[in-house]
Amino acid sequence: MPRKTKAEGRAPRRARAGWLKAVIAIVVCGAAAGGVAVYRTVSDEAVERPVTTDEAGRLALSRLNLYQASPVAVTLTADEGGGVSIRVDGVVDYRTHRGVGRYRTTGAGGPMGHGLIVWDTGGLGLAPDQAGTGSTGSPGSTNSPGNTGSPGTDAPAWQQAEHIPRQGWSPRTYTADPLDAGLNLLVQLGADRPDNPLLLAQSGARWLGRDRIDGRDYDRFAGPRAQGSAPDGARSPLTYWVDGDGGLRRVTMRMPGLGTPTTVELTGRQADAKLPEAPWLTG
Repeated sequence: MPRKTKAEGRAPRRARAGWLKAVIAIVVCGAAAGGVAVYRTVSDEAVERPVTTDEAGRLALSRLNLYQASPVAVTLTADEGGGVSIRVDGVVDYRTHRGVGRYRTTGAGGPMGHGLIVWDTGGLGLAPDQAGTGSTGSPGSTNSPGNTGSPGTDAPAWQQAEHIPRQGWSPRTYTADPLDAGLNLLVQLGADRPDNPLLLAQSGARWLGRDRIDGRDYDRFAGPRAQGSAPDGARSPLTYWVDGDGGLRRVTMRMPGLGTPTTVELTGRQADAKLPEAPWLTG
């Protein structure tokens, strides 16, 4: 992606920074107490409402279920504005809070660049993959340095990543741009314990409807509201799709100033994936 000028990039990032911290707080710290009672019966009407006891319990279990399923195949799609979108296909290990994958940047005129991407709770690293042609058009950065010893164009991203030396990565800390916000959220979705269902309900989690994805039914929930993440009475910027067993399938995050939300798809356990031992530095 072409780099923004300092004047163009600074204002939107500043405006999003505090908002992003509040959104991540929803995921990392769980819900804060409030005063909304949990519904104990379900209306037949498809009308937005507070969550039931059962729904709050399934939403609370979703992070633990994701943790236990690690490593998990994921797809993230982020609208960067100006007709530019970025897609990341990869794997996340919620036991180590690390992810690895391939990104592709597309603009109004077609493909703009692609490469490998690794990320953790501190930031991300970029490198070209074997299928690249030199200039990768890295998202939010200048072109990455060359690749060395890659195992082949058809190899999984995690397999290619472990063959790239430390100096082959271009690391950076997170910004408040949509791609970075999505990666930061994504790597923190799983947890080694469930959330408190009562607190989730009390801090504004709401049932929004029911959808069918890949032949399976999912309840769609607005997440709890952390202080500063949404105006009083407004819906959370995070929406979750959770099945009858507490399995998390999809999460969307509405970004300030953008009509298209950042979308995360979680498509199941990737048992053979072995994430590299943090070959990048983000600090």
